[in-house]
Amino acid sequence: MTQPRLDQIKAANLGRVFNPKRIALLGATPRAGSFAARTVDNLQGYAGELYLVNAKYPEIGGRPCHPSLSALPGVPDAVIVALPNHLVEAAVAECAALGVGGVVIYASGYAETGRQADIESQARLAAIARATGLRILGPNCMGLVNYGSGAVQSFQQFPLACEANGHSIGLISQSGALALSLSQAVERGVSFSHILTFGNGADVDVADMIEYLSGDEKCRAIACVFEGMAHPGRLARAAELAFRRNKPLILCKLATGEQGARAALSHTGALAGSDALYRAALGRHGVVFVDHFESLLEVAAFFAKAPEPLASGAAIVAASGGAGIMAVDKAESHGVPLPAPAPGTRAVLKANIPDFGSASNPCDVTAEVVNNPQSLEACLQAMARDPAYGALVVAQTVAGEAFTPRLKLYSDIQASHGKPVCAVWLSAWQNGPGSREFERDPHVAVFHSMDRCFYALAQWQRRAQLRRAPGAAEAGADPAAVAQVRQALRNGEGLPVLTEREAKALLAQYGVPVNREARVDGWTAAQDSARAIGFPLALKLESPDVLHKTEAGVVRLDIQDEAALRQAYDDILANAASISPPPRINGLLVQEMVGAGVELIVGARIDPEFGPFIVVGHGGVLVEIIKDSAIAPAPVSREQAGNMVRSLKGAALFDGYRGGAAVDLDALADLISRISQFIADHQADLAELDINPVICGAGRVVAVDALIVKKQDAGSTRDSLQETNS
Repeated sequence: MTQPRLDQIKAANLGRVFNPKRIALLGATPRAGSFAARTVDNLQGYAGELYLVNAKYPEIGGRPCHPSLSALPGVPDAVIVALPNHLVEAAVAECAALGVGGVVIYASGYAETGRQADIESQARLAAIARATGLRILGPNCMGLVNYGSGAVQSFQQFPLACEANGHSIGLISQSGALALSLSQAVERGVSFSHILTFGNGADVDVADMIEYLSGDEKCRAIACVFEGMAHPGRLARAAELAFRRNKPLILCKLATGEQGARAALSHTGALAGSDALYRAALGRHGVVFVDHFESLLEVAAFFAKAPEPLASGAAIVAASGGAGIMAVDKAESHGVPLPAPAPGTRAVLKANIPDFGSASNPCDVTAEVVNNPQSLEACLQAMARDPAYGALVVAQTVAGEAFTPRLKLYSDIQASHGKPVCAVWLSAWQNGPGSREFERDPHVAVFHSMDRCFYALAQWQRRAQLRRAPGAAEAGADPAAVAQVRQALRNGEGLPVLTEREAKALLAQYGVPVNREARVDGWTAAQDSARAIGFPLALKLESPDVLHKTEAGVVRLDIQDEAALRQAYDDILANAASISPPPRINGLLVQEMVGAGVELIVGARIDPEFGPFIVVGHGGVLVEIIKDSAIAPAPVSREQAGNMVRSLKGAALFDGYRGGAAVDLDALADLISRISQFIADHQADLAELDINPVICGAGRVVAVDALIVKKQDAGSTRDSLQETNS
């Protein structure tokens, strides 16, 4: 008989912990107020078997209490370990030996203290999990809730009753306290399928939980708040699985700054922070990021209720002109289109709206709807029938019993037309009459912010576009070119840092357009090369030790004649002689001078977990000042590359700014796509890649400077170049 693999055991055991048929409480006690006693109280509604374990007591509260885990009538699926820190490891080892599915460890005093002995204690727990397949939540964990089975495996007072419905959210939180905060949304009508916390995450982490919830039918959307994880590549794989299963994942990541300074030889590292990597790596799998903790549940509740979009536009209906204007502002801010009503729709609006209203989009039905409720229904139905609109946004400006009946109208519209109705609760009486009913309705998404509403709609459309048209893989580079570049990068005889000329020669093998150039060793050779290439020219020092040549004063541009060339030649050599320590000099580069245009930087960041990324931003000497960039996992298609360029804040420059020529965006997208393929093909051999600038003009797009650092002993390379590039 074939034995199950350890990964299969771990997956099965995860399900046993999250949906247990038998739970054992290790460390049960009658002492009121203890973690164990509070856990028993929380499990009063649990539908499965509950075993109490403590050799000191024959029974507790009328329940039998067993002397040990081995004395139980059956092997528990989950064991809640309510023991002091020093007894936990032995208990966990016993659970593993008995075949328990997993444990929830309340005890703290592990890696979170920063003490080496405590870090080692947690590592021993993790080792047991790795060796046996036992799943561990914690240590330092507040536990979990499965509302379907009533398994509240926690000492905290999570809401014990949560109305089950078809739009429940699965909540994941690294922090137990934040999970408890969010769980209280039950009181306003939000529905949860699960609340899962994992504390220190010695074994089970956010990726495991996403993977589990993505396959749970009771969970319609996953809301996740966490700080980080040791191996975020696993998170990307879990997000991909959730995307394939069409389970929306809404993520609020805390600690979004750079984790320590990154001593990058290239400029690209400054453009791609850790938060940017998370967003790029997970965004390709449809993950919806929210910047604010307060937004998490509203956006998740929308995705739990919303069907697939039938159109890209949104219709705004309000009885307040001010609310309509607010909605238009936020729609424009988030790029949500507001198409005008079709002629038939407009006719219905005009027949039901007074002259002082607006039969357009936004639609101002005015306060007359109080006197004529049928007019509101007619306008909403007409907008819902219009094929230009995929969603309706209604402004709920006042809370009151008189306005609550509108909920049925809103709900019926989504039920009959398949288009979500977003009710923006603008009343400052946030829990006023009707608020709970609105939140509980399966067809109406409630927002307390117009901005969050239109952000959610924009992300809803983005996610749907990803599902409908995933980025098509394009033909890779020529195999011969791939082999030649790989051989050059792995050549042990060369220096770890390629010169500009060497780097561009490798890129050219991928079809990346570069400017013509020649390396020269003396003045006579410089003259000959200048006459062959033709003026105007650029002249640069070639040295593997001087990476940012402009700052070192060893670049001269727009040289118009031989006299200027001679002056540039002498100046560059003089400035090179003043660099300390003296750099190695291979000669000078005489280069074709590419005409003026928009300057970009295109580079790589190779993340050990997420893999290769391509970074595109405004380049030249202003790269560190402007910091306007786009990042995506490599490789990217031409279409994806074009989207990256258009996402830049300075994208208007490509259209021809103040009389300048428009950039050939097709050529630029092609160049970016080719570079991304280079990055993806050679990620194992690249430490850094930096092309700065790429000059984008009307007639051509050209890489005119490049840096490649091979993946060797990068630390020693950085040390030797630190002074030169500081």
